Amino acid sequence: MLAHDVRAGRGQIDLVAREGSVLCFVEVKTRRRGERGAAVEAVTPAKQARMVRAAMRFLLEHRMRDVMVRFDVVAVTVSPEGRSSFELVRNAFDPGAEFSY
Repeated sequence: MLAHDVRAGRGQIDLVAREGSVLCFVEVKTRRRGERGAAVEAVTPAKQARMVRAAMRFLLEHRMRDVMVRFDVVAVTVSPEGRSSFELVRNAFDPGAEFSY
């Protein structure tokens, strides 16, 4: 892990990590089993846009250019008994054409 709880303007990224040569911007979402929708579904297009803006600012502030990046989601599901399960969703969303750094 390179950083956590990265804030940039109105955007926030839970984790910044590296997997090989790829820089990963990670959102962690938790849901109790039976709550409305899956944890991954909670990363709405508006949240995605804020993450992309925060990622661009992170890259600029750390003078990182020409790096491969990916946006992931760690989905945490908590059972009624309090047990947690985790799922890493790599490439959870495409940052779109506006992502440039």
